[in-house]
Amino acid sequence: MEDPLHLNSILNLTTISTTVPLNASAGDLVTNATVSPFSVFEGCEEMEQGILFDLAVQTFNVVLGLPANILVIVILLHNRKEPSSSDLFLGCLAFMDAYFGIMVPFSYLNLYYWNSKEVWSALKFSYGVKDTSGPLFLSCICLDRFVAVLFPLAYGQLKAVKYRVALSMGVLTLTFAYASAKTIGGLHNFEKVFTGEILAAFSWMVLCNGAILMALKRSRGAGKDSMHPMKKKAFKMVVSVLSIVIFNYLPPVALFPLEDHYPPDTFRCLVQPVGYAFLNISSSIQPIIYLSRLEKVPFCPETFSRWCGFPKVKDKNVNVNINTASLAA
Repeated sequence: MEDPLHLNSILNLTTISTTVPLNASAGDLVTNATVSPFSVFEGCEEMEQGILFDLAVQTFNVVLGLPANILVIVILLHNRKEPSSSDLFLGCLAFMDAYFGIMVPFSYLNLYYWNSKEVWSALKFSYGVKDTSGPLFLSCICLDRFVAVLFPLAYGQLKAVKYRVALSMGVLTLTFAYASAKTIGGLHNFEKVFTGEILAAFSWMVLCNGAILMALKRSRGAGKDSMHPMKKKAFKMVVSVLSIVIFNYLPPVALFPLEDHYPPDTFRCLVQPVGYAFLNISSSIQPIIYLSRLEKVPFCPETFSRWCGFPKVKDKNVNVNINTASLAA
């Protein structure tokens, strides 16, 4: 018989239900000597490809995404005396992604050593946090940039930090409510909540970035065929970030609404892990995009910045605007 702990090493923890089969009686559970210990992987033994793909992405996030998100948090704290309007949202997003990365090693320990249902509950909570915090905080950043570019007068009136604190508290409330419900489990059609959320967030981010691109393209000087160099750089940055948003969110947006068209085990063991893998890699891509637009990383020597490929921008104002544009998605 294949060791059930071996199966634990190949499953995406975001996708599998852990309920005991409804047709199993108490007597059966006591008297059946072949009952396997607690496992979150039952039913996916024959469909490992998608699961292995998502596990590789999670490992990549631990190696690269976790230190990158910690560095983003340190930089934001270092620049707290001169923050940008989106720093609060970006800091919350980096903190949640760092928390998600920290929990992955615990999942390995639980797979190979603890095999604990209690630890699995804590892991489900972390995946619920990742499912909700990423799309919602990115949507908040998009909203901030959208208002700043298209409605600058209203943006000036709403620039007080209290509005962003209130919006962040609302997002955190929704995040922890969703994560708690995911941990408890047993809710009918609960996965459709995430499907609706990711569809709404993706549509909003594409709309915001598309509107920003159109506004930047129209904002050329009178009688000029070329765009201002600063706006041209911001335009290119928004295009690149929009491409990343599509890369991260389009697969789950395209796959998850078709849940009813797949056999249950195929959707649970193959389709969902692939969709979540594209979503999970955002924990690494987002901080790397932010760091790559910095003129110099604080606390690091200039040679390290050049070795990491950070651009050297002579005009500080241009650099600030490029960084702001990089947060548009």
